[in-house]
Amino acid sequence: MTAVQTIHAAFVGHISAALDALEAAGTLPRGLNRAAVTVEPPRDVTHGDLSTNAAMVLAKPAGMNPRALAEVLCAELLKVPGVASAEIAGPGFINLRVDAAAWLAELRAIATLAGDYGRSTMGQGTTVNIEYVSANPTGPMHMGHCRGAVVGDALATLLEFAGHKVIREYYVNDAGAQVDVLARSVHVRYREALGEGVGEIPEGLYPGEYLIPVGQALAAEFGDQYAKSPEADWLVLFRTRAVAAMLVMIKSDLALLGIHHDLFSSEAELQAAGKPDEAERWLRAHDLVYDGQLEAPKGKTPEDWEPVKLPLFRSTKFGDDQDRPIKKSSGEWTYFGADLAYHFQKAQSADALVDIWGADHAGTVKRIKAAVAAMTGAEGKPTPFEVKLVQMVQLMKGGQPFKMSKRAGNFVTLADVVEMVGKDVVRFTMLTRKPDAQMDFDFDKVVEASKDNPVFYVQYAHARICSTLRKAAAEGFAPGDAGLDLLGEEELGLIKLAAQFPRLVEAAAVAREPHRVAFFLQDLAAAFHGYWNVGNDRPEKRFIVAQDAALTSARLYLATQIGQLVRNGLALLGVEAVEEL
Repeated sequence: MTAVQTIHAAFVGHISAALDALEAAGTLPRGLNRAAVTVEPPRDVTHGDLSTNAAMVLAKPAGMNPRALAEVLCAELLKVPGVASAEIAGPGFINLRVDAAAWLAELRAIATLAGDYGRSTMGQGTTVNIEYVSANPTGPMHMGHCRGAVVGDALATLLEFAGHKVIREYYVNDAGAQVDVLARSVHVRYREALGEGVGEIPEGLYPGEYLIPVGQALAAEFGDQYAKSPEADWLVLFRTRAVAAMLVMIKSDLALLGIHHDLFSSEAELQAAGKPDEAERWLRAHDLVYDGQLEAPKGKTPEDWEPVKLPLFRSTKFGDDQDRPIKKSSGEWTYFGADLAYHFQKAQSADALVDIWGADHAGTVKRIKAAVAAMTGAEGKPTPFEVKLVQMVQLMKGGQPFKMSKRAGNFVTLADVVEMVGKDVVRFTMLTRKPDAQMDFDFDKVVEASKDNPVFYVQYAHARICSTLRKAAAEGFAPGDAGLDLLGEEELGLIKLAAQFPRLVEAAAVAREPHRVAFFLQDLAAAFHGYWNVGNDRPEKRFIVAQDAALTSARLYLATQIGQLVRNGLALLGVEAVEEL
C-alpha cells in the first residue's frame, strides 16, 4: 500500500500526540489505557467535521473533570495544522472543524491510494477462520443458503482489507443420517438408470432430479452389481460417491456467486481420525466432561422416557442452562460432540473464529461458545469466537411467494436465482439489511431502475460518473487537481462523506458487519445523485462547465475519486462496478 495517510488516520495520530504532550507536561498520568478513545464524525454534521471522546473516557482514570480535561486537550489540538476550531460539547466531547485544504488533501489521497484507499493494517496479520455456508451435502445450493454465503464471503474480504489473514472454511456434514438418506435416494436413481421402473420417489428420500446423473454414473460404472444386493453392500460406496458429486455441484453453485472456500473440512474424516475421542479425553482430563444423567424433559414426562447415563459437557460452567451430552446412548457422537471437536481443531490454526449460521440454529449458540471457551482457554485467554445468525429470505415475485423449483424437488435453487437477476444483484441485495433482520427478495424490485432499489442506485452512481468522464473527454476536458481550491461547500460535503470510508472499514471489521459497507455506499450514492440533481436546475453547478475549464477539471477530479470509492466499496461486497446501465 502506498504510504499516504488518510485524514482519519492522521487525526488518530494527532489526538494521540496531544495526549502524549499532556502526559509529558504532567497534566495526565502516564500509562492510561487509550483503547476506548475514538475519532469519528459527529452525529450532527453541523457540530463539526470530527469528534473525539478522549476527554470523556480518560477523565475518570486520570482523576479529572471531563470538561477540564477537554479544555486542555482542545488547546493542544488547536496547534495541529489544518484545525480551524476545537469546541467542547456536552459533558466533554470535543468537536473539531478542519479547513478546506485538509479535505482537498484527502481527495488527493484517494487518487493516490486508488484501490487501497480504506485498506487498514488494523488486523496486523492475525488469522481469522470464517466458516460459512456449510450446508448438508445433499443437493444444490438453495436460497436458504444464499444469504449466509454472501455475508460470510463479504466478511472474509472485509477482514482481509482490514489487515487480517483469513481462512474461508466450509464444514461438510457428511457423517449424519442425512447422507445415508442421500445414498438411498441415489440408489433409487441408480436402479432407474438400469431401466427399472421406480415410480414415485419413496417418502423420506430426496426427490430432486439433480440425483439422476449420479445414478447414471454409478450404473455406467458398476452395471447391475448393486441393484438387488442388500443395503450393507452398497451404502458406504453410494454415500461416498453421492457426497462427492454433491460437493462438485455445491462448489459450482457457489462459484456463480464468486464464492470460493480455502478449506472443506469433512465431519466423517474428523470422526475417522478420532478427533472427537481426543477432545473427550482432553475434556475429562480437565474435569469438563463427566458421566451423568440428563434431566427429565420439562412438563409432562413421556411414558417411554428412561434416565440414561451419558458423557456430559459442563456447559453450565460457561453460561449454558444445562450440561450437554457429547454422545448418544448408542455410543454415536451427538452433533454437539462432533462440533465441539471440529471447533477445537479450527482453533489450532486461527487467532479468532467466526461462524455464520442460519437463525434456526440460535438455540445451539450458547453451548458451542461454552465449548470453545472451555477448550481454548485452559492455559490462558480463550480464542475469540463469534456466531453471526442470518435470517431466512422470503422470495417474492408479482406480489406473491415465488414458486418452487421442479429440478430441485421442493426449493428454489441459488443457480436459478443468479440466472434470473445476476450475481451482483443477488450479492448486493443480501447485504442491504442486517443479517439478523427478516428480508424479502422481490424479483421485481431488485431489477427495478429506481432510487428505491439500492443495487441500481449505487451502480447508477458509478455509471453516471463513467458517462460524465467519457463525455468530458470527448469535449476536451480531463480531471486535474490544480484547481481544487475552486470547489465549494457542496463539493466539500461529498469529500467529507467519502473520507469516512477508512474509519468505516475498521469499524465494520471489528463488528464483523459487512452490511455497513453497503449502507455507506447507499449514502454516498444518494449524496452524489443529490449533487448531480442540483446541476439540473443550476447549470453552473454541473460537472462540465464549458466556459470554465479549471472548475470543470476540478469537478471531474472529484467525480473520478467518488467513482474510485464506489469501486472500492463494491469490491468488498464482491460486486462489480458497471460503467454503463
